Amino acid sequence: MTEHVLVGFGFGPIQSGLFAKEAFQSGRFARIVVAEIDRALVHAVRANRGTYHVNIARADRIETQRIDSVELFDPTDTKDNEALRSALAQATEICTCLPSVNFFTSGGTNSVAAMIEDGLAHRGEEPAIVYAAENNNHAAEILRDAVAERLSGPLPRWVQFLNTVIGKMSRVVTDPAEIAALNLTPIAPGIDRAFLVEEFNHILVSRTTVAGFHPGIDVFIEKDDLLPFEEAKLYGHNAIHALLGFLGALKGCGAMTDLARDEAIMQTARQAFIEESGGALIVRYASLGDELFTESGYQRYADDLLGRITNPFLADTTSRAARDILRKLGATDRIFGTMSLAFEYQIRPENMATGALAGVAMLLDNAAQYGVPNEFHGLGWQRLDRGGLDRLLRWIWKDEEPPFGREMIDCTWQAKDRLVGLLGP
Repeated sequence: MTEHVLVGFGFGPIQSGLFAKEAFQSGRFARIVVAEIDRALVHAVRANRGTYHVNIARADRIETQRIDSVELFDPTDTKDNEALRSALAQATEICTCLPSVNFFTSGGTNSVAAMIEDGLAHRGEEPAIVYAAENNNHAAEILRDAVAERLSGPLPRWVQFLNTVIGKMSRVVTDPAEIAALNLTPIAPGIDRAFLVEEFNHILVSRTTVAGFHPGIDVFIEKDDLLPFEEAKLYGHNAIHALLGFLGALKGCGAMTDLARDEAIMQTARQAFIEESGGALIVRYASLGDELFTESGYQRYADDLLGRITNPFLADTTSRAARDILRKLGATDRIFGTMSLAFEYQIRPENMATGALAGVAMLLDNAAQYGVPNEFHGLGWQRLDRGGLDRLLRWIWKDEEPPFGREMIDCTWQAKDRLVGLLGP
């Protein structure tokens, strides 16, 4: 039965390899519409009559899937903008897959929030849900509030904004040599790019509470409270991915899959994952009674993810995992956020601190790129003294005093010998 309409914002690998793909394969959607500002991409998919390809990295191979009947529109084009607004007035499911929640309100009357508000204002009382797929624990609330500010009255009760926990790793492959080596199918003829997403599909979302509404995409797992699982992703998945990226890049490994053969680094990651991240989260959320927050459940989560991170068919790179260093070393982000959580539950996060120091070392190696203060330019991490580390981290943290800030700095400083041991001669 084709009764649903999906409208998405952003045509990247998560939109194409998850939301639009699942909508198409469900057979329940009369229309699949996506807003995308990359005109070349829009024109290429249109020229291919709404067909695109996505490559799925499985444990033993890469498989290509074809998705048909997708309508791409460029919101900066007047006619396309009108078509998008018309589709939003019909949409039963809306999904934002943008680089940041900051994009919700950029663009004035053509912002995502403004266009969603316009769509809601031009429809009857037909139910609709809005998935926010940005990497922010409160993305749905931020988008909801931005839309509500533009409404003349209260937010309709038949519209619900849902958070998501998307642990599906993905990327856009742009190197022609890599596309050829992996035998990837490009997105569409005329575009020298390919979507590559992992097979993993255990996607958690807020529970839909709109009366009488059943989502057309029914493969997602609904939870009454997503926050515990969002923390497991940030302090587990995201933290360990960054830790491995920092350590791998610093050691000179180009591919994440190469780390699978480095027993010392993988053991550091596993202990950080299970004993430090898991040790704290299991205590915090044991009362939920969810299998994830048990010793055996969290260990399975860690072992599965470590295998996925180093999957040779996903072909992820340490440089990608280690990019955006300042954000990842933020006071409450994945690395130091996990360390603070561990200290809260009387766990000393020595392994995570080793990853933190590796991130600091990467930052010093790229000091000019990240605008690091001049006193640190040309200074290798092994020449950094305790006072220098304190000043550098407090600069990264913008003089914010995070919980257990002094303990985290001390622990990171004391990780020097462990990091030397992992890097070798």
